[in-house]
Amino acid sequence: MIFIDTGAFLARYLARDQYHQEAIRLWQDLEKSKKLIYTSNFVIDETITLLARKANYNFAVDKAKTIYSSTRLNIIRADDRLELMAVRLFEKYADQNVSFTDCVSFAIMRQNGIDDVLGFDKHFEYAGFNLP
Repeated sequence: MIFIDTGAFLARYLARDQYHQEAIRLWQDLEKSKKLIYTSNFVIDETITLLARKANYNFAVDKAKTIYSSTRLNIIRADDRLELMAVRLFEKYADQNVSFTDCVSFAIMRQNGIDDVLGFDKHFEYAGFNLP
C-alpha cells in the first residue's frame, strides 16, 4: 500500500517542478507494481487548487478528471474522527510548520496501516512514514 501526497501529483503534472523527472520514474514504477494506491480528498483538493495557480484552471480541470477517473486510485474521505485526530497531530507537529492537509494524511495513513508515501515532503518522514 502507498499513499500519494500532493507533491507527487504536482511533480508528475508540472514539467517545471524540481521533482518532475523523479516523479515520472516513480509513477512509472508504481503503475507497474501491484501496490494498492491511496490518497485523500484533502490531497486532491490541494492538488487541483495548486495546479490552477501554477498552470491554469483548464489544466487543473483536465488533471482533476484524470485523477477521478483512475481505476487504481482509492480516495479516502476524512470523517469527523479523522479530522479531530488531524487537529491533534497539527498541534503535535506545530514546530515543524506542517500543513493541516498533511496531518489529515498522517491520520488516514495511521488508521489504514499505510507506511509508504509517494511524495517529496520531509514532514512525512518526521511523522514516521517512508518516502521513496
